[in-house]
Amino acid sequence: MISPPLATVPAKNAPPPPPPDLLRACASDPARTRGRLHAEDESPTRTAFQRDRDRIIHCGAFRRLQYKTQVFVYHEGENYRTRLTHSLEVAQIARSVARVLGLDEDLAEALALAHDLGHTCFGHAGEKALRDCMRDHQGFDHNAQSLRIVTKLEHRYIAFDGLNLTWEALEGLVKHNGPLLGATDSPPLPLAIAEYAETHDLELHTHAGPEAQVAALADDIAYNAHDIDDGLRAGLFTENDLRDVPLAGPVFRALADAHPGLARGRLIHESVRRLIHAMIDDLCTETARRFAENRPERIEDVRAMNRPLVAFSEAMRENDRAFKAFLFPNMYRHHRVNRMTSKARRVVRDLFDLLLAEPALLPGDWAARALAAGDDTTRRARVVADYIAGMTDRFALDEHARLFDPSVKP
Repeated sequence: MISPPLATVPAKNAPPPPPPDLLRACASDPARTRGRLHAEDESPTRTAFQRDRDRIIHCGAFRRLQYKTQVFVYHEGENYRTRLTHSLEVAQIARSVARVLGLDEDLAEALALAHDLGHTCFGHAGEKALRDCMRDHQGFDHNAQSLRIVTKLEHRYIAFDGLNLTWEALEGLVKHNGPLLGATDSPPLPLAIAEYAETHDLELHTHAGPEAQVAALADDIAYNAHDIDDGLRAGLFTENDLRDVPLAGPVFRALADAHPGLARGRLIHESVRRLIHAMIDDLCTETARRFAENRPERIEDVRAMNRPLVAFSEAMRENDRAFKAFLFPNMYRHHRVNRMTSKARRVVRDLFDLLLAEPALLPGDWAARALAAGDDTTRRARVVADYIAGMTDRFALDEHARLFDPSVKP
């Protein structure tokens, strides 16, 4: 039997939507891009930002996101998010918001698709393990690794390493969470960003353009809503556990009260959809408020502001903190997740220690690069970190078995 259509629940005292194309004058213009580090003829059929997006989609690092974990390791089930499905969901949200605000949709989409390229296998557990391994070798940072991938590690083109993305794409990739220099408490720049900035000034002391700001918040929206979805479907917590979580609790309760007996799958999907809708509405409304308050007239005004132009309201930021406060113990530190992430950390540490000590075990070009470092342990460690960071969950487990299990063929 097909269920009847779900009744909509209009928000009480909802603010009016922002006027269409609110930020059009402040949008990134592909016809006025600051260009690429390596000069190229532009395409007659695609804008500069469309080419950026296409290069990201076609690169090897993007394909590998299919088997890189969000929270669950790949073999725990095919219905949970991976880095690839998460990136696609972020891109959809970013593109929709950019369209409403009058920003460049292609640049917002490209930044959303690229934002997780530098993540390691096994999600945050893998990154923490690799960061610990690299502590004495100039560190590891997934955001800097994304820049390293698109400027150095992808070997696809004859004339240059990397993808040769536009200045606007590179700026948005490294600065989507805000300026990296200028504040009294700014941490030291990650090595890859510091090195790249010596040859290509990305104005690290300013905010990124508005498309990057949209992509950053689209990431937060997707992360919160979809982790709640995955956690519920995995049985790590129940809808009843969400009852005291701001925004989520009222949404689930209102839908359950309006539709008694609704199938659980529909309840979860519809509730998550409404959470996403509420967060997008808030983002657009707060951005309109900040626009009216600051009146930026061009993109340079957006970069020079003392705070982001695209933002959640303070109330929604409180909701975001509440989501994370709930998900941390109930999902990210659930004993089922802990057991697998503990194994994942050991796999990464084992691989790093062995390959650093015996670089000849690396395949092909990787071995040549590591051996070329000679006695420079830090340089060799960076090659090993690049190799491990590019692994999928499945490849890392298989590689560990090949290197450590005598019964497995190398």
